[in-house]
Parts: sequence; C-alpha cells; structure tokens
Amino acid sequence: MKLLAIETATMLGGLAIMDGMTLVAESRINVKVTHSERLMKEIDHVLSGAGMDLGDIDVFGISAGPGSFTGLRVGLSTIKGLVYATGKKFVAVPTLEAFAWNIPFSNFQICPLLDARRKEVYAAVFKWSKDRFFNVIDERAIKIGDLLPVIDAPTIFLGEGSLLNRETIERELGEKAFFGAPQHMVPSPANVALLCMKRAENGDYSDALTAVPAYLRRSEAEIKSGS
Repeated sequence: MKLLAIETATMLGGLAIMDGMTLVAESRINVKVTHSERLMKEIDHVLSGAGMDLGDIDVFGISAGPGSFTGLRVGLSTIKGLVYATGKKFVAVPTLEAFAWNIPFSNFQICPLLDARRKEVYAAVFKWSKDRFFNVIDERAIKIGDLLPVIDAPTIFLGEGSLLNRETIERELGEKAFFGAPQHMVPSPANVALLCMKRAENGDYSDALTAVPAYLRRSEAEIKSGS
C-alpha cells in the first residue's frame, strides 16, 4: 500500500510518501509563501523524485488539526481534490497525536504545544504504552497557566507553543519539564504518514466528503466579528 500524507497545520509544513511501513520520501516547506502556492508543486516534485505519479498512490492522508486555520483549510482542500480526482481512500489523523510520534518509546509524558494565539496554546498530553500513545489529557485550546497545574509527571514539551512559554513552563514545573531537540520541535510529515498508514492498515478510513479541520475554537476573524 502506497500512501501520501501532508502536514499543513503549522508554518513548517510538508508531505511524505510511504510504501507499507517504509518511508519513501519526505519534504519540508517553510511556508512564508502560503501553502496554497507551493503545496501542489511540491507534491508533483516529490512524486517525480520518488519515481511515482498520483495513480500509484492508494491512500491520501492529512494532519487534520488543530493548527493554523488557513493551513488546515488549504491542506484539507488539496487532499479532498486528490481523493475526488483519483477515487482513492482517505485518512485523517490528529495533528497533536502525530506530533507526539516525534518521540516514541519515552518513559516521560509528551506534550505538544502549538501557538493558538490570544494567549492560548493547542495542547494535549500523551503517554507511551507498548506500541502506541494514549491520551492523558485530550487535545484542547487552553491558557498555559491553566494547563500546567494538571501536569504532575515528568513531561517532554514540543512545538512552538513550548518555546513561546518556556520560561513559564520551567518556572512552574521545574525538574519535571523537558524540551525536545530542535528537530523534534516541529510536526513531522513522515510521522503524519506513519500514523495514517497504521490507520489505513486497520481499515480505519475517513470520509473525505464530511471531513472538516479540527479547529478546537473559532478563528480570529470570527472572534473579532462576534459571529
């Protein structure tokens, strides 16, 4: 089974291709230019570099959020277009769960944090057991000051939200707080593809027609307009 997955939840997006449990290709895109301008070109480039075309892909996958409202919309629209054009299957996975796969097998909890603006973070806490992550704290949009008091075990923090709030995290959690290395601090397209492949192999497909991004809260524009 060949799978192409994209990650557009943050400013450092990308895509990855897997053949079974083998990673075939991965590309990262720093989207100072928007995802919509670069994503399809990069998909063509990566497929060509892997000696494939769209007809070779059996399943399309995506990191469905939370994250950048614009990035998630563009990513999901792109994947839906590919699914409709090819008639292939579709898988959507939670962004924060895929992010946690940056550090599997850890005895410590993993807490990915994305900047949700308005002094909030998108957060979840995961614990590794056997061959997968389990939710300790479900994903949510929350102020960092409300999240930290409920973290009571050694935890590795990942993501831009952890960098923005590092001083607060260290002050509140002390020796229980750890931070990922730079290569671990951004979501991985390869790990999105891995989690999508695991679900596809279990037949856990999503419905592209009804799929929507997991925003967790209203957008800035909606908040400002009062809608």
